[in-house]
Parts: sequence; structure tokens; C-alpha cells
Amino acid sequence: MSSGQLSHLLRGVLLLLPAAAVIVAGTRSKLWEVPTGHFTSSSNQTENLPLERCQNQRTEYEVKITADIPPKLDGTWVSTRCEVRPGPEFLTRSYTFHSNRHFQALQHYYTESRCEDPAYSLMIRGKIRLLQASWITRGATEAQHHLSRVGIVVHSVAAKQRLASRLPPTCMSLSLNEAVPGKLFELYNTRAGRACLAAMGFSVTEMGLVRVETQHRSHGGKVQELFLGDIHTDWAQRIQHRPTGYQQPLQNAMHHIHPCPVCALVYRSSEQRPPVLPCGPAVPLSLAGHWVSLRCETRPNVLFLTRDFTFNPSQHAWEGIYRHYLDSACSQPTFTLRAWGHFAQGNPSSKLSGASEFVFKVTQVRVTAMDESTSKLLNSTRPGKCGRAGEWRVGVEQDLTPTNGCPMLGIKLPHKEYELFKMELDHRKRPLLFTGERPTDGSSPDRPLRRPTSFQAPMVLCNGGETHPYFSTFNSRQLQLASGTAGLENLVLLVFGSALCSWLVVY
Repeated sequence: MSSGQLSHLLRGVLLLLPAAAVIVAGTRSKLWEVPTGHFTSSSNQTENLPLERCQNQRTEYEVKITADIPPKLDGTWVSTRCEVRPGPEFLTRSYTFHSNRHFQALQHYYTESRCEDPAYSLMIRGKIRLLQASWITRGATEAQHHLSRVGIVVHSVAAKQRLASRLPPTCMSLSLNEAVPGKLFELYNTRAGRACLAAMGFSVTEMGLVRVETQHRSHGGKVQELFLGDIHTDWAQRIQHRPTGYQQPLQNAMHHIHPCPVCALVYRSSEQRPPVLPCGPAVPLSLAGHWVSLRCETRPNVLFLTRDFTFNPSQHAWEGIYRHYLDSACSQPTFTLRAWGHFAQGNPSSKLSGASEFVFKVTQVRVTAMDESTSKLLNSTRPGKCGRAGEWRVGVEQDLTPTNGCPMLGIKLPHKEYELFKMELDHRKRPLLFTGERPTDGSSPDRPLRRPTSFQAPMVLCNGGETHPYFSTFNSRQLQLASGTAGLENLVLLVFGSALCSWLVVY
């Protein structure tokens, strides 16, 4: 099922769910009714739940998070690092929203993954109107935008030539052919068409889904983050894509992490003066240890989850735990999936400097139903096809390995995928692990040409000392039999919520 069909199905089914009205500015409005019974005000609160399983770092990362519906967009929001979009594309962003609904967005594009060599900058102006609380992506707000102007500043002759190779001749003769490096040239206005923008892969469909989170730190400070809609991993689908997940967030220029030298550089930038990010040291890839999500993560196609990985490089073994939820606060669990297998590290990526190619193989999967609806669904499967038929119970784990997976859930064992990993340091010089972004359409990167070209949200290292018993009992003969690679997460699961039945792809 395509992501478009899934979104359509969810929109119809979710209308069956009970809604709890959210009080907005002292009045009651159906526009801000959301499909959950757990909202009692316009602020959704959650603790940093993933790090509860990371005891040695709870005090360092522990925060309380609130999210207002509708969100307050006023202000300037900036990138905190060099961002990687599918393609790959490398950019930094600075978006300013005004109280009169007007916005100005700066997008600076680069030739490489450190954002040290600017290629061109886009100046985007328009208006945004918040519509309603999303019934597809809980905790988000749907919005509508209208572009009034798009201008481009090319920063070098070489960058102009690279753009020329991507654009049709009509665009070159009408626009970029006249552009002079360092000077703003208008690509689009309300009187012109968007053909040249489409040829560049330009789109601001990200404005269609909005969420603002405020992190309340234990020392009294706060950090505000703006989440905008995800960018489709297939370039051909990017322009028409309707987002249901998020990109990496921007941070408020007045309320951001400290220190953040990138924030200051991006905030002070203009279309003529793109930020050139400082050249930091390369971080060698070291997977050993226990890694967890920094927050409740939102994926396209209505997925809320946390991830928990343990790697043992000496045995090329890994374990992944994926805890899935019904809501954006990760407070209503539906099921937990545990997977084991092996991995092999390949060559450094030719497309993304500092990233490395991997191949992963899943050899064992266990699933725990966390609510009655999921348990009943799994008990309806045929004997020998999905664990022990009729024996699924809430909170009781079942091994799917003896049945080679579960066709109803889309799990087939063993399973192989081609991955991309990268490590960076956060603002306090602590390691972060980036794994490849999952395809938006739910397909599997099961061949080299489908290897990701961008990343998911980073995971933080808990410690380097935890080793799952599976790793220590896996002998060398089994290692030889399991040589190859492993898919991390692309397992299709049918999940029931309250009056909800939809096919979901595990990311």
C-alpha cells in the first residue's frame, strides 16, 4: 500500500475516534479538536521517556517537553547543524515568521556534507495559515502556505554550471542564464509559473505540517524547536508529497541549545552571505555500546516510536528494540519489537563525507503485544504462520523465528538491508549516531541502489558496557552462517488502536 493510500485510509478511519476539545485562547473551537482523550489543555506534556532506559545520562538529557496546539510560530528558527536531505542535498535553513502570517525563508545549499562550500541560496517569501489539528499525525497542526516570491543567489560560476545541468533550457534562457554570482535573481513571483522551481526539486510542502515543542530544562532554561513536514525520499515525489512525519527540527534563535555556534552563523546569514560552518574534527565511527532515541520519534505514515540499539562490533552482532505508540508523546504503547542479527561494515560513502556503508541482517525477531487489540489481531493468524497461534497475550513476548517471521505482519526472516551510518558530536561533545532514513513509501533498502542518502533523528550513547546475552552465546559457526547483512526496521505491522485498523510500516 502506498503512503498516499495509507494516509487516505487513516483519515477516514480516524474520524471514528472520539475527540477531546482543546481550549485555545479561552474559546472552544472544533478546528483544534484532536483524536485523543489525553489532552486536557492546549499543551501536550511528556517526559524524555527514551532516556529512562539510559540511567547514567538521565540528569544530562532529562527535560519536560510541552507542545501547544495551535503552535506559536512567531520568531526566527535556525538550523543547528549541516542538514542532509535525500538526494543527497546539504543545506542550512533560517525561517522567520511574523504575527501577520507572513514568512521569509532562507535556504542555503552546499556542495558537500560539512556545509563549508556554499553553492546557492534561496530567498522565499509567502504567507502561512494554520488550519486545524492534524487527524493524521497526532500532535501536529495542518497548515496552508502561499508563495509570493522566490529568489536565488548563485555563489560561484561552478555552482551556476551545476544548476544549469539540472534545469531545462527554457529555465536557463529565462532566468539563471542572466544570474550573476552574488546578486539576487528572481526565479518566481505571483505572475510567473513554477516550472523552473519544479525542475530544481524546490518545494515548501514542509509547511503543510507544523509542530512546536518547548523543552523545559532542569536548570530553568528552555529550548524551543520547530518541526516541519518531512521531505519525500524519492525526488520525483517531493513536489506533490503531503507530509505525515517531520524533518530534523529548527531551533528558536532566542531559545536554543548552548553553546551553538552554528545557530549564530545561520541567524546572521543572508542570501548574499551564506553561513560557512566551522570545520570540525571528523568523528570516527564507533558503534560499541548502547544507543537510545533522544525523544519520542515521529515517522511518516503515522508512526510514533523510540529506538534502542546495542552493538557488539567484535562479534558483528546487534540488537534493536522498537517500542511503538499511538501518540506523539509515546505514552500509549501498542507493541514492542525486538530484533537480532549481524552486520558488516563496508566502504566509506562516496556520496556523504564521514558516513560509512553497512549491510545488516535480521535473523531473529520477537514481538510483544502491549494492548488487547493487537493481541486479538495476532491470535487470528493461521497456525504455524505467526508465532504460536492463539497464545498471544498482552505483555507476553513471542518469538517469530520458528515460523520464519509472520506474513500477516510483513515479517520475513532472514532479512537483509543496505544501510548508511554516521557519527557526530553534540554541543557538549558527546557522540550521536545517525542511521539511514527510511524510504517514505515504506519500501525496503534491500539492494545497494536503495541505500539511504539521508538520516533519521540521532541516537545518544548510553554507555559502552552493556552486552545482550544473545551476543555472548552466538558462536563462530553461527557467525559464518549469518554472514551478510541486516535490515533494521522495515517490518509491516497491522496495529489496532481504539476503533483504528491500519497497515503501518515499522521504521
